[in-house]
Amino acid sequence: MTAVASSATDSGRTRGARFRPSALGWLPRLAVWAAIGYVVLYLPLGRPPTDVQRFTEGVAFAIVALSLNVMLGYVGQISLGHQAFVGVGAFTSAYIVTEQGQSFWLGVLVAAAVGGFQALVLGGVSLRIRGLYFALITLSYGLVAEQNIFQIQELTGGGAGQAAPKPDWFDTEWRYYYLALGFLALVLYIDWRMMRSKSGRALLAVRENPRVASTFGINVRAATLFAFVVSGVFAGIAGAIKAHSDTQVSVDVWNFNLALVFVIMTVVGGLRSRWGLVIGGGFFALLPYFIEKIPGLEDVLADIPLVPRVLTPEIAPLVIGPLLLLVNLIQFPGGIGQQIRPITRWLSGHRFDIHDKGPKEVQITDVRA
Repeated sequence: MTAVASSATDSGRTRGARFRPSALGWLPRLAVWAAIGYVVLYLPLGRPPTDVQRFTEGVAFAIVALSLNVMLGYVGQISLGHQAFVGVGAFTSAYIVTEQGQSFWLGVLVAAAVGGFQALVLGGVSLRIRGLYFALITLSYGLVAEQNIFQIQELTGGGAGQAAPKPDWFDTEWRYYYLALGFLALVLYIDWRMMRSKSGRALLAVRENPRVASTFGINVRAATLFAFVVSGVFAGIAGAIKAHSDTQVSVDVWNFNLALVFVIMTVVGGLRSRWGLVIGGGFFALLPYFIEKIPGLEDVLADIPLVPRVLTPEIAPLVIGPLLLLVNLIQFPGGIGQQIRPITRWLSGHRFDIHDKGPKEVQITDVRA
């Protein structure tokens, strides 16, 4: 009896032990990582400058998705005016570099600081409000920025826009693309470190149930404000990256349509899934590019119900995005992140499990958010 019990205990420990791939098991994983590195780092080298500029915009959109995820994914608050935070960051960096004659690095730093500051002010005013009312406040701020802040000619340059030259040593599209990837890696690292800290765990607790979180000594208002500031900082960085990629910041870009695209691409990418958010942001930024470059794709999309017969690249994200969002809410609440979870966990050293889609109760909460 003792031997049987001991055997059962050893078997349980073996099943409960953490899976570790062998040296041979790491080879296919490293091969996949090498293929991803080839696509991201090497493939753009052979493309025209205009294509590389689109790829850089995809990187900027990925940072925007990570920014919006801090509010929507970690705290459960919807921001419908996020284009204002990104746009203010873009104009701020362009103003610092062009009008003040300062370096690009200072421009990005000031853009991040201004993004955090405007989030601090707006969040401080609306700390008592959650859910739909908070979304309406952010929507109002986006409209105020569009109709007032972006009309300040000294900041935006008026109808001609504000010039935003690329920095020294990164004055080509290819070099600037790698610089943008560096900023994306920095934002991913900060986000990862934040969620492994006590403050990050407090954000998740606030998201699930603010009242329960407060009983455990968490300052709900301070945690929400902290998340809003971090989101604003990320948005300012994304705006600066996009501004100097385009080399010209125009007022017409930062409208409510762009705010909708930001929200849709974040949900479709997958809340709280960093790789899903990166893929989702890059996909929505490159969707017009795909329609232009892939022969016959526009005709294929036009055959889909509810899609206009004439699908221009400019309106493609606002047409395809809601359809993907609808599929997302019905079939895949976790978005792209839910679908690629078996692969990402396998690449990080876990067993490959095609049925591993993450905790369902969290996905249900994501949909409610």
